[in-house]
Amino acid sequence: MAEDPTPLAAPVLLVAMPQVLDPFFHKSVVLLIHQSEEGSFGLIINRRTAIHVAEILNGMEISWMGDRSALALFGGPVQPQLGTVLFSPEELPELTTEASTEVLDGVMITQHVGDLSQLAGAPPAAFRLFLGYAGWGEGQLIEEILRNDWLTAPVSTDLIFAGDPERVWADALRSVGVDPLALPSWTQGAGGEGAN
Repeated sequence: MAEDPTPLAAPVLLVAMPQVLDPFFHKSVVLLIHQSEEGSFGLIINRRTAIHVAEILNGMEISWMGDRSALALFGGPVQPQLGTVLFSPEELPELTTEASTEVLDGVMITQHVGDLSQLAGAPPAAFRLFLGYAGWGEGQLIEEILRNDWLTAPVSTDLIFAGDPERVWADALRSVGVDPLALPSWTQGAGGEGAN
């Protein structure tokens, strides 16, 4: 296999360019958590579902003590029944997680029901429950980056845990000096001119 022309190291944010029209990824921002020759794994951080966190946890017989209006996020189209939690442990000095892993400074990830149960009892402000994930096979993500489908941006906890996920795409672009209004609009079938 030829040497990787685009070195890519996780964690990093992947910001979809306007020409990505796939409904799962259009104007999405993905927190890339794992990248290797075999494939890549990440979570879309700016796509809310219509499902309340409390409703999901109630179905698992876990009491949710956080904001009743909190919604789960759509992490990606792969295994949509799989839940993944990102959280900041800084507010929880007494937390003893069983299977959480640090993905970047101050941000942990878990899929363990015991960890979820503890977090649900006293959720930190920086808490996100994702359904599904984004995955790429061998070489697929690099190919998409070389095709200019994705722009990379430094990871920011302000973007991961943003109060308004709808603003994350534009804010991620601005974080690397790109004006989202300067990018062309794209519609299915043809590239259009003008701003979004």
